[in-house]
Amino acid sequence: MKFTLNKKKPVILQVLPELDHGGVEVGTVEVATALANKGYKNFVASLGGRMVYDLDKVKVKHFTLPLKTKNPFTIYKNIKRLEKIILENGVNIVHARSRAPAWSAYWATKRTGVKYITTFHGTYGLGPLGIKKIYNKVMTKGRLIISISNHITKHMKKNYDIQDEKVRLVHRCVNVERFNPRAVSQERMIKIINDYRLPEDKPIIVLIGRVTRWKGQTLLIEALSKLKHKNYHCLIVGSNQGREYFTQELKDMLEKYDLEGTVQIVGQNFDIPAILMVSDIVLSTAIEPEAFGRASIEGQAMGKIVLGSNHGGTLENIVDGKSGRLFENNNADSLAEAIEWALSLSDKEKEKIGKAAIKNVNDNFTKEIMCKKVIKVYDELLELDNEQ
Repeated sequence: MKFTLNKKKPVILQVLPELDHGGVEVGTVEVATALANKGYKNFVASLGGRMVYDLDKVKVKHFTLPLKTKNPFTIYKNIKRLEKIILENGVNIVHARSRAPAWSAYWATKRTGVKYITTFHGTYGLGPLGIKKIYNKVMTKGRLIISISNHITKHMKKNYDIQDEKVRLVHRCVNVERFNPRAVSQERMIKIINDYRLPEDKPIIVLIGRVTRWKGQTLLIEALSKLKHKNYHCLIVGSNQGREYFTQELKDMLEKYDLEGTVQIVGQNFDIPAILMVSDIVLSTAIEPEAFGRASIEGQAMGKIVLGSNHGGTLENIVDGKSGRLFENNNADSLAEAIEWALSLSDKEKEKIGKAAIKNVNDNFTKEIMCKKVIKVYDELLELDNEQ
């Protein structure tokens, strides 16, 4: 069943696997909130999660569907479920943000005649001989495709037959209301210091992100072993998502290099701004290219010294030598040198870099800038022909 498109104003349905935590989820909620604040009718469909509460606060309706699954039978059933939501709520644009739910969303839009758009959030594994390209290709079927970085755009063009005119670059963002040095209370900072028993007479180095090999925790420990005479304390923050074997590997490395009292593996913590606030140096050590690298702009937003790998999206959000410093990817010596440099900075130099980092974020990577660009893509989409 199809209906006549409402071309006056977008009515958006964002579709993703779940709303628990992560960059895709945060971006979805940010766009939904911005749409609601501007009077745009919009909805979100996912399996659910703790961030549904954020949608409730801005009165954006969430539809709970089994969209996290890769089961082909459930994906097929989700087509009809999404079709019903589209027709009953006057949706004229469906925005898919992940592959499995994107297949359901794509066919639901074909059946209802509404616009289909995607955000290409990552490089996605291609599999042996590129066999997963067929599965991934649903993310290229949007009438328009939002790319979160130039790095991702290059990846798309290299691996998929995508026309330049379909791609819209919209960098990810940071919420500068939340990630703001003035927004973190003394009480929150004291809690982090007490919870982790942080020394107050040593610079704090922090690596925040999933505890998984490609994020570079082993690279960091190897680099720190090369300058363990330095007066510092390091936190590795993030969920291991059940990878206990890898956490144990990291602990074994700390024992090997005699860094057990210097480096803490503390697990997940949701008060990231407070952790950044008590830190001096923020790291982005991914050994595989980050699609964008949200951690590095969060660190910059807090005015910290940010060190990042010189590849992927990180190249686009750190101004090398001005708002932070880049080091050679997957090179422990280069990372050690960068940490040594950061530890040796004078207070005046740190203040100068911190101010440049905050300006870099405010000029290029705020939530307002990102949401404005996404909404502009929605408006543009309704002006295009109905071809999908």
